[in-house]
Amino acid sequence: MLLAYAFALENRNVTAEAIEAQEFMDLARAHRVMGVPRTVVNGKEPVDGAMPETAFLESVLAAATPDTEGPP
Repeated sequence: MLLAYAFALENRNVTAEAIEAQEFMDLARAHRVMGVPRTVVNGKEPVDGAMPETAFLESVLAAATPDTEGPP
């Protein structure tokens, strides 16, 4: 969570928010939260557990890249 906030402080194109799963049960169910931390970047594949800064950066960059699948 702190890493996400640090990224948001450094770049205005990044926003971060932490959700208390016990208070927002519908949102927790929607993201299939079974343990914490669970990081979801742009609604893409979530990552469970703490991760190093480089791995988090890779997740953010991958989520920021548009999908290339589908019709042109």
